Amino acid sequence: MRQFPPDFLWGVATSAYQIEGATRADGRGESIWDRFAATPGKIQDKSDGSVACEHYRRWPEDIELMRWMGLKSYRFSIAWPRILPDGRGRVNAPGVDFYSRLVDSLLGAGIEPFVTLYHWDLPQVLEDQGGWPARATGGAFVEYADVISRALGDRVKRWITHNEPWCISYLGYGNGEHAPGHKDWNKMLAAAHTLMVSHGNAVKVLRANVRDAEVGITLNLTPGEPASPSPEDADATRDFDGGFNRWFLEPLYGRGYPKDVIEDHVKAGRIASPHLDFIQPGDLETIATPTDFLGVNFYSRAVLRSNRIPEEKNAPRTVFVRPDKTDMDWEVCPASLTRLLVHLESEYQPGPIYITENGCAYSTAPSADGRVHDVQRVEYLRGHLQACSDAIGQGVKLAGYFAWSLLDNFEWAYGYTKRFGLVWVDYATQQRIPKDSAHLYRDVVAQNGLDVEQAA
Repeated sequence: MRQFPPDFLWGVATSAYQIEGATRADGRGESIWDRFAATPGKIQDKSDGSVACEHYRRWPEDIELMRWMGLKSYRFSIAWPRILPDGRGRVNAPGVDFYSRLVDSLLGAGIEPFVTLYHWDLPQVLEDQGGWPARATGGAFVEYADVISRALGDRVKRWITHNEPWCISYLGYGNGEHAPGHKDWNKMLAAAHTLMVSHGNAVKVLRANVRDAEVGITLNLTPGEPASPSPEDADATRDFDGGFNRWFLEPLYGRGYPKDVIEDHVKAGRIASPHLDFIQPGDLETIATPTDFLGVNFYSRAVLRSNRIPEEKNAPRTVFVRPDKTDMDWEVCPASLTRLLVHLESEYQPGPIYITENGCAYSTAPSADGRVHDVQRVEYLRGHLQACSDAIGQGVKLAGYFAWSLLDNFEWAYGYTKRFGLVWVDYATQQRIPKDSAHLYRDVVAQNGLDVEQAA
């Protein structure tokens, strides 16, 4: 299968803190990433998102890039601190106006806005009051969802509540790699729960405010595969899948938190009891509020080898770890995306699935001819689009694909050292140059299929 369904939604994705800049403009409040980036040693190149890609002022130019690519949709996130600088209560009109202008211009260009409410930029004032481990933060999120959906819901129909709750909870509260930088297992589990409960409550608010709303959540899913036939590797894979994928999928689809993972936490001494005291009556029903779609962010797979037995006893390997990796040191393995999508369809029947992020980091710079010949990204894109096509051929209800990302941008704790964009950004001048991968994607979108010439 080389052609995609006639109504397939082609787009690109970005997030507010990574591209907007203007972090002190027009009444925006401080976010946890402003504070985290200002903390010495947290960002690899000592940078921050205060300028980023200047999308806050250059958005008309970026919409023209999307129009040039022929895109049908643009997935972007709204900066909570621009809307409610104090986390809740007072509404910042200039912030609302910015996104209203953006939405109007997208629609004028024939590009559907696909809005993510939360992509990691929690107002710092809410973190100071307990952050995501505190249930009150979930209430503030629902208030924020109410405010912005009332403002934009007459024009925006497709909404994502949270982007990657695993990253928000584990990287932010578990290992401290991301803002706000805590290292506390109990805070991590409580944060994940608050996120999922607030998701369910926000779904109800969005549906009440937006006529014909389609609402979902985006999970970053990484399929685990055992490195050998050993029982130990199989158990390591179960453990990984449980904490990374099933911890969010199972409650989302009404099964509650996986008992085997809870038992693992108790055995490892991470929690004292299998009774999770942050769960209140009705929470699991709220988390399982039906959604209209599932967003999937996919970058790579995980190959698991147990550390409980000597390495040589794990041989022979049955999963070959390919040598080609991205600048993030992530393995390139498109076939694992097909397997993931088929598994989601058969195990959870989530309804329509959107690939809400898929991409790769390569540092390819402009050549003497002024073009960016990002051959590796072109091949990555081709391979993963073929994987999507293969999944559709196996019955997966894949409804759209959003490439990550439109622009090279601020890559969180890596600063500006990793480039994921289809468009090269010169951070000194803010010049934008569509890479060869952008040319390829433009042709794929135009033909709604994969039988296109190599980008030239």
